[in-house]
This record gives sequence, structure tokens and C-alpha cells, in this order.
Amino acid sequence: MSSLDKAIQTQIDNIQKKTGMTLTQLSALVKKSGLSKHGEIRDMLKEKLGLGHGDANALVHAVFASDGARASQGKGEDAVLDEIYSGAKAGFRPIHEKLMKEISKFGEFEVAPKKGYVSLRRKKQFAMIGPKTNTRFEVGINAKDFKKNARLAEQPAGSMCNYIVSLTEAKEVDAELIAWIKSAFEGAS
Repeated sequence: MSSLDKAIQTQIDNIQKKTGMTLTQLSALVKKSGLSKHGEIRDMLKEKLGLGHGDANALVHAVFASDGARASQGKGEDAVLDEIYSGAKAGFRPIHEKLMKEISKFGEFEVAPKKGYVSLRRKKQFAMIGPKTNTRFEVGINAKDFKKNARLAEQPAGSMCNYIVSLTEAKEVDAELIAWIKSAFEGAS
């Protein structure tokens, strides 16, 4: 079991403790809801069970075995990246390449390609990178207490990342952004 799989299992275990329900019971709750869209189910779980966004999201993926890790399972990293950066999103590949070139200078970390983004992990995830839409690339950063900055969009508690930085071209990968990511990298050890 990879460290990513262990982290997901720990999160699911913690959700079961928080709710007092087994995964089977939680799955039954989701299926009885009659909802079919991921976002609707996630929001229902947040409302009914008081889960944070990240936990509710992880639970939906666990119930439907639809997380990015399963979606990319059995495919090589290059094949997953080719899928992420295809069609209208192909122009974002240079941003990805520039980020990875800079981040690889930090030291060892795990690269975990998902269905639509790439998770970067040490003991825990420190960043997520990938195209959010056809016109916007996002860098999610897991760090705390950054000074307010117009580029840093602070995320609600329980989100997958504490901050999001939106990019549209590779030249926006600058020393400031790399310093934020490095701070998250160092905090994830």
C-alpha cells in the first residue's frame, strides 16, 4: 500500500469515527439520498454529517471508487499527463513542466497523477497542480499562515488545499510562487 493509499484510508477511518457510521452505512446513506452528481452528494454529506469539504469529497470518491488515483490506476505517469493536458488544456503543459523543474530542486517527494491534476506529497500532500478549466491553471498549496497576497486565494477550512494560485501562462511561475510551494514542501515532512 502506497503512502497515498494509507493517507486515504486514514481519512476514511477518521470520517467513520467522526460520524459514528461504518463505510457500509455511509454508502447506504449516499445511495438512499437519490442524488447522482458528485457535487450534490458532497454538499449533502457536508450538511447532514457536518463534514468538511475535503472529507465529504473523499467519502464520495470512496463510495463510488471514483478518486483520481483509481482513474489513473494502471497508466504510466506520462499517459496520465497526456490525458490531463489534451485538447483545450494542452497549452498548460509548459506551466506544469516549469513547476516540476523548479519543485524537483527541493528534494524527494511523491508525484501522484490523478484524473485531472497531479498531487505532490511527502508525508502529506503539499501541493496540487493542474488545469482547473480550459482557461485557468491552478496550484493548490497546503501551508498555513501565509501573509495576505492578491495572488493567494485562501480556501475554506476542510478544503483540499489551504491556498490556490491561478495561472494562465508559464511566466507566472516565479520566485514568489516557488517560495510558497517550497514552504509547503518543508512543512510536509
